Amino acid sequence: MSTVNNNLDPNELMRSIIQRVATGPELSKNISQEEARAGIRAVFDGYIDPVQVGIFLIALRMKRETMEENKGLLEGIKDRSQIAMAEVDEVLDIADPYDGYNRTLPASPFLPAVLAACGVPTVTHGMETVSPKFGVTHKQILRAAGIAVDLSPAQVATRLSDANRGWGYVDQAQFCPPLHALTEFRTLIIKRSALTTVEVVVGPVRGKHKTHLLTGYVHKPYPPIYAALARHSGFHTALLVRGVEGGVIPSLRQAGKFFQYDQEGTESELDFDPQTLGIQQEVRATPLPEHLTAAGEMGTEMRKGENALVAEAALAAGRAALQGEAGSIRDGLVYAGAMCLWHLGKVDSIPAGAERIRAALDDGSALARFN
Repeated sequence: MSTVNNNLDPNELMRSIIQRVATGPELSKNISQEEARAGIRAVFDGYIDPVQVGIFLIALRMKRETMEENKGLLEGIKDRSQIAMAEVDEVLDIADPYDGYNRTLPASPFLPAVLAACGVPTVTHGMETVSPKFGVTHKQILRAAGIAVDLSPAQVATRLSDANRGWGYVDQAQFCPPLHALTEFRTLIIKRSALTTVEVVVGPVRGKHKTHLLTGYVHKPYPPIYAALARHSGFHTALLVRGVEGGVIPSLRQAGKFFQYDQEGTESELDFDPQTLGIQQEVRATPLPEHLTAAGEMGTEMRKGENALVAEAALAAGRAALQGEAGSIRDGLVYAGAMCLWHLGKVDSIPAGAERIRAALDDGSALARFN
């Protein structure tokens, strides 16, 4: 049997890891970055019993993962991932929640086409659905639109290099099959694990010179975590958005909070009011159709099993926005798109970015890219 990390058999390594990380809130010990990397690789390679895999992931979460452990998990995932380079200088990577949306209709699946129309090659990635939310995802909405969602990273890289397209979607099943194979297992362990944090910063399609990350968060401790992981993964810059449902589009009715970094500097914080861009909304994001909602633990949310109908509703709303229709989906695209263009240095101000996004929506170029 092959060995990993200090000549330990994979099972001996996992036994050693579990003995340290799963000894309670006061006695648990951290593991090294290389041990976390070797441990998750052993999981991917099929050496570890599923019971031990669950203990490994849950114990890390219960004691709280260190940055070294998170970096090791990320490295192990990247070791088993396919990563392609597009023939463009820069790529924007949009990392929306892989477990999707279950309280609102997302505008973010349409953002890559809008940004591509503004000259920014953009990739998005995700899964069909995953715990804990099992919400409607980019993949479900794009598939409903007839867009290819099972392309390899190399095929998507080619789409980003196409001057008439400039964007694409990569599924986790394509860029990291062994991680995707844990989808049902992650449902069984119920609680969110560190995999949820690190999987979104793999970066399956990269630019020749720079790759930028756009991702969202909910809880306050996450911006420095995502910034550190983005740097470790090789992203030149990152824009971190306190977004609705943890996504990349902030609330439309109140000031938003953003963090950003470039490789030469530390994170900087920005508060921004969408009213400055002429956005006047009474809703945080586009609400779900009433007939598809039910009472949930966090308030009104999508009825279980209605992902396909919610995806169709999101597609209809998104297409209307791409055709120039006013509303909350359009405002979400304007807001997030303006922040991206400003962050990437494509415009001198956020309002100038909003004008460019509106122009791409009004002249049909964003719709043409989406189609």
